[in-house]
Amino acid sequence: MDKEALKELLNDMSLEEKVMQLVQIPGSEYDSDAEITGIERGQAKDRVKRLAGSTLGIWGSRRLRKIQEEYMKEHPHHIPLMFMLDVIHGHKTVLPCPLGQGATFDPDAVRKGAALQAMEAAADGVHATFSPMADLCRDARWGRIMESTGEDKLLNSFMAAAMVEGYQGGDLKDPAHIDACVKHFAAYGAAEGGRDYNNTELSEHTLREYYLRAYGEAIKKDPAMVMTSFNSINGIPATGSTFLMKKILREEFGFKGVLISDWGAVGELINHGYAKDQKDAALKGMTAGVDIDMCSGCYSGYLEELVKEGAVSHEMLDEAVLRVLNMKNDLGLFEDPFRGLDKESAPVITKEGRLLAREAVAGSLVLLENKEKVLPLKNEKNAFIGPFADTKRLQSSWAFSGEDDNTVSVWEAALEVYGAENIRTAAGCTMFDQDAVTARGIRHLDNWQEENERLLREALETAEWADTVVLCIGEDSTQSGEATSKVSLQLPAVQLKLINEIKKTGKRIVTLIFTGRPLELKEVRELSDALMICWLPGTEGGHGVLDVISGKTSPSGRLPVSFPYTVGQEPLHYDAYPTGRPKPEKGPFEYTSRYLDCENGALYPFGYGLSYTSFEYYDAKLSAEELSANEAITASVRVRNSGNTKGSVTVQLYIRDVTGSRVRPVRELAGFKKISMDPGAEETVSFEIKEEMLRFWTAEEKWESEAGKFLVWICDSSVGGKPLEFSLR
Repeated sequence: MDKEALKELLNDMSLEEKVMQLVQIPGSEYDSDAEITGIERGQAKDRVKRLAGSTLGIWGSRRLRKIQEEYMKEHPHHIPLMFMLDVIHGHKTVLPCPLGQGATFDPDAVRKGAALQAMEAAADGVHATFSPMADLCRDARWGRIMESTGEDKLLNSFMAAAMVEGYQGGDLKDPAHIDACVKHFAAYGAAEGGRDYNNTELSEHTLREYYLRAYGEAIKKDPAMVMTSFNSINGIPATGSTFLMKKILREEFGFKGVLISDWGAVGELINHGYAKDQKDAALKGMTAGVDIDMCSGCYSGYLEELVKEGAVSHEMLDEAVLRVLNMKNDLGLFEDPFRGLDKESAPVITKEGRLLAREAVAGSLVLLENKEKVLPLKNEKNAFIGPFADTKRLQSSWAFSGEDDNTVSVWEAALEVYGAENIRTAAGCTMFDQDAVTARGIRHLDNWQEENERLLREALETAEWADTVVLCIGEDSTQSGEATSKVSLQLPAVQLKLINEIKKTGKRIVTLIFTGRPLELKEVRELSDALMICWLPGTEGGHGVLDVISGKTSPSGRLPVSFPYTVGQEPLHYDAYPTGRPKPEKGPFEYTSRYLDCENGALYPFGYGLSYTSFEYYDAKLSAEELSANEAITASVRVRNSGNTKGSVTVQLYIRDVTGSRVRPVRELAGFKKISMDPGAEETVSFEIKEEMLRFWTAEEKWESEAGKFLVWICDSSVGGKPLEFSLR
């Protein structure tokens, strides 16, 4: 439909029809099997169900076709219904959780993964996903850190932009692609105390310098939607903030698409104390520029009345409705309302999709320790022990359209690699402590004590048989994600007991940590001969893990987020500001910025990760000592694979602005390149440094660079390397 025809349609619609295009209701109103996360079933009135512009949480070609047919038959203008779904890190083929994808430092792989998700979801009738999450996350207490790609604004920017490109492709009418939704606007990841839905308090400098950057880069890729966040920012709920939604998002970022609230967020303006009732919430949501009210009932209940009263202008309403109609038109729904609904069967997990997922898993694994080169694991007597050793629950709580039956467990993959005669398995303990609290309440077993005593005995017998124990432990998928904030980052006590008991056998221990967030691992590090972060790896988790621990692939993942010594350090991030009394490398330490009982920095810092081979960095240099506004200088380093194994390494560029009108971080990631090298091979890795890379939100509240001295590191983590120096004229 061309633009003129679309406007004619808009002008012919009744006021009620227009309002209802801005209303989204749960898929459970159309099908009782829909996934819901925050509302009781059957709450929508018949007229809302008949006219609502979109729905969510429902998929499946057959049932969506039936719903679309019935909906369009009833709709006065036969405008198609739009189906949206949380396709966060996989639909049927589930990839590593987004935090794990961040660990790949590979935007191209992330783009391909998003394209796979889009293809599968589109084949199941889905039109739009609520992804990527571009929130900057620096607090491991916040459960939704697993849905981010980490603590760094540059890495997040690359990853969020890549996901938008992967989901949407070059043409949204292509039935293999779906709409992307950049979320949560804005600064949801900075919730106070790491507690979900909580207030965020940020200066405008910090908001602009750090928290808005990834959203802005993703929006440059023209996503169809942006989602508001639940939190308030500096005392104003984001969903009602004209500063965020109009000044920043629309005017400065130039976003032209649809702005949708998060689930119930318009109605929650009342709970925040920002709106007095649902009618007032609808007014404030519309005034802020929210186009679609997701599941709060405020727009469906009161927006028509507000327009009739003149509180909301017809022009404001029409602008919002036209954006929604354009979104449907861009998908080709007016020409083909059954887009993706013609197939009789659900999307099939393909061999190619599994291979892509398997490679993504292998690329996401981060090797933290490898004492005495225990890994790769030899083909001898190996025991796979722990609650993650033989489970298919390897995807996060945000992959509910995926199916455990399709997942390859660690044990299944180990059987393929080593054969049944050389390996054994035992659970060792339950996944949870006796009274563990998860997103769905307290997990309690009446016979918990007896069960764990039995499992431990079996594990110790299995360990005694083995030469090496591969301990598979971590947090269950229900312990990270939305509404899973925690004040403890320790592994379950029952799992820590297991590793301590296994240690007493004297056997080598390779510890694999499955998690959606950073954890405290100091004790585990001391007890393990090798230690690897496996995240929540998804459908091909077992194969990807075995590819790495067997040596088929050398580990190449890097931490996208700092792992603390203790939760008391949170929020923790590498790009901190210097203080007036920095802690020196050597004493005296009195009256300096430090903890009495802990290091300042991370146990494992951002950018860190080991390989089965070794890499030497030498001959680091800059092409010039001065940089002017219209020029560029090149930072380069020679990298040599000095080991005996082929491997990949992520070469990282960090820059520090030594003196500025605002205090600048001790270092910031300015670039990264992932290279693969054979043993003995050498390569020059170069980065171009331009003036625009040095800009920041100055004391004059402008995006500018400032003349002065800059330090440059080309290294393998956020704490490595020796600095080079140049000046900006």
